[in-house]
Amino acid sequence: MDTARYLGILEKEGRLLAGAAERTGTDAVVPACPGWRVRYLLRHTGVVHRWAAAFVADGHTGPRPMGEPPELDGPALVDWYRDGHRRLVDTLAGAAPGVECFTFLPGAPSARVFWARRQAHETTVHRFDAESAGGGTPSSVPADFAADGVDELLRGFHARARSRVRTEAPRILRVRATDTDGVWTVRLSQEPPVTTRDGSGEAECELSGTAEQLYLALWNRAPVPAVSGDPELAALWRQTSAVI
Repeated sequence: MDTARYLGILEKEGRLLAGAAERTGTDAVVPACPGWRVRYLLRHTGVVHRWAAAFVADGHTGPRPMGEPPELDGPALVDWYRDGHRRLVDTLAGAAPGVECFTFLPGAPSARVFWARRQAHETTVHRFDAESAGGGTPSSVPADFAADGVDELLRGFHARARSRVRTEAPRILRVRATDTDGVWTVRLSQEPPVTTRDGSGEAECELSGTAEQLYLALWNRAPVPAVSGDPELAALWRQTSAVI
């Protein structure tokens, strides 16, 4: 997917998130995030948006901590969120294609693409959270974008040393999207998972469903749609895959 597509999704998802927060109110409980209410969701995502935009705007090449959200609530907090989201979209849209700055996952062809992709997925997952807090049916996630998010999670986040998805003996997990060509083979061991985009070889457990179902399931926002083989591997994912 190209930068323009990511930016279009980021813009749309941020607007949907803010709209959901307005409708539900900031005190609404976020079902998929124990202990969270919508106010925390807005504060967290607003801080992340400003943090990401600053790397690109400043060309900062090393890691730095996120800031603290303001002590706002209600409509003022929603406005603060919208302001940070707008700043992020505008910063990424106006950045040079070759801008150099800090990134933290492997695989992106450029820093600009990395941040557009990462923030599009960050915002989509939390938009789902915000809409879920209202008790209705959340907006759908396009299949190609959902498959891209599965890829980012498996080959990006869980390729890092901090991934806690480990097994004593080598195991193989497969993830298969039924509505796209997305198939991932995840090799588990005492080291960080190694994921390839293929369906070769035998797997001890397969998780399958539409790309959207897998996207939400692997981010622990919904149940795994279909599990075949050893259910312990599916349970292991649920228990240890939270991104830290």
